[in-house]
Amino acid sequence: MLFRLVGGRLRPYRRTLALVVLLQLVQSLASLTLPTLNADVIDDGVLRGDTAHVLAGGGLMAAVTLLQAVAAATAVYFGARIAMGIARDLRAAAFRRVQDFSAREMSRFGTASLITRTTNDVQQVQTFTVLVLTMLVAAPLMCVGGIVMALDQDVPLALLLLLFVPLMAGGVGTVVLRMRPLFRGMQERVDRVNRVMREQITGIRVVRAFVRDRHEQRRFGAANDELREVGLRVGRLQSVMFPIVLIVWELATVAIVWAGAHRIESGALQAGSLIAFLGYLLQIMMSVMMVLFLMMHMPRAEVSAERIQEILATEPSVAPPAAPVRELREEGRLEIRSADFSYPGAEEPVLRSVSLTARPGRTTAVIGSTGSGKTTLLGLVPRLFDATDGDVRIGGVDVRDMDRALLARTVGLVPQKPYLFSGTVASNLRYGKPDATDEELWHALETAQAADFVRNLPEGLDAPVAQGGTNLSGGQRQRLAIARVLVARPRVYLFDDSFSALDNRTDALLREALARETADATVVIVAQRVSTIRGADRILVLDQGRAVGSGTHEELMRDNATYREIVLSQITEEEAA
Repeated sequence: MLFRLVGGRLRPYRRTLALVVLLQLVQSLASLTLPTLNADVIDDGVLRGDTAHVLAGGGLMAAVTLLQAVAAATAVYFGARIAMGIARDLRAAAFRRVQDFSAREMSRFGTASLITRTTNDVQQVQTFTVLVLTMLVAAPLMCVGGIVMALDQDVPLALLLLLFVPLMAGGVGTVVLRMRPLFRGMQERVDRVNRVMREQITGIRVVRAFVRDRHEQRRFGAANDELREVGLRVGRLQSVMFPIVLIVWELATVAIVWAGAHRIESGALQAGSLIAFLGYLLQIMMSVMMVLFLMMHMPRAEVSAERIQEILATEPSVAPPAAPVRELREEGRLEIRSADFSYPGAEEPVLRSVSLTARPGRTTAVIGSTGSGKTTLLGLVPRLFDATDGDVRIGGVDVRDMDRALLARTVGLVPQKPYLFSGTVASNLRYGKPDATDEELWHALETAQAADFVRNLPEGLDAPVAQGGTNLSGGQRQRLAIARVLVARPRVYLFDDSFSALDNRTDALLREALARETADATVVIVAQRVSTIRGADRILVLDQGRAVGSGTHEELMRDNATYREIVLSQITEEEAA
């Protein structure tokens, strides 16, 4: 999986990759030449007292060493560029795929895991790619070349390599096989640490309100300790690998020196050839060490590649249409026809055969107890997820056949939990219409009853907004989220309990202003507060995912027990009348 994931993205870098391979070849050939040159200097220069030959040979060795250094440094530079380019491409591909995910896929992976996969996992693949490009190309060349050059120096001594190289490979391979499952566990525990940290940062006010600091510290400490324990187990295995290599190398050196000394004594081998042979032994062992270093990183990188590929291979449940409709001929009439929705693996559906019709110029409200499916029903319209049965139509066109850009322009959703992006008030308001003028922004703020508090900010429209709007109150965030939708001026407005943080006076003023602003649009309001929706042209009552009533406030008070119970839980019968 790892090599398939990386190899599939090497095509744009094939010329640079060819240059890296060429440079690694030059570096390896230069390294393999040095021991032979050294042997020549010893045998024909030092032992014979020929100073001129020593100087000439030393100068040639210096030139070859310089060539080796330049080739190695250049190869590392271009190899790093390739690795960083592949990491950039992987992050972009993962980000684009996550952008297409519906709520169903988001809940399956979880926010913390998606962040880890897009950052930490991609970093692991990038690190391994750098190592491959800077070591894996050179290691086989040096290993095979070293063996060939060692055979050229002395065949009987080279036979000792047949004993020690397999011994080293077997020991290292056993350790690597045991490391792979540990690396998967390590990445999963990184997910958990990120999840706990994210929850604590996001819910810091709740933690402090309930004085649960110690509890959260223990919770984070437990997740951190689990990650540490897995890391220690990996570290213990890694600590065994280098001693294995060093012990085998030292044993091989002793054996070769002992056997070589006997061959020199018998006149079958020269001293310079033994020194060269030891140099080639060192290069062979260094190449094995490079492969060992790669193998230490490979299990974790392979696990990371599988986690990244899992994102890329996940097809969004909300698929784009094959032949998208790019223009609506009718007005923004919204029809939900016998819609069902079930989450994967759920025992009961969230929605069961729910139908709703909302017309332009009229306000349709949805009300029901907690968990009745109100938010899910609204989520079907902008395709946050698709109905498992039935269909949703706008202007007579199924939303599954609409172009995404057209659907975004047609439907404006103010979610139950309004989210603001880091930036300024203006940048948030222009999110749905980047070319909106300041006059349009102020008009939307006036309608949303947010103009006064924005004017009181020192920078006005340029006032900074923290991530999530945490530097604003709940009511201010809701009003800015409503203004953001008003700036885009869609045909269908969906308000998902978007007035819950407003006081009654602001709520009344906002609904009055909205009625004027959205006079020609289709408006659907989900609310818990009866006062917010009692004036709607039509009210749909949900109970446990089913539509149990539809009509005006007066009709439902008279004929629908569920609606009457909700109303009387908030206001008296006299107020309801």
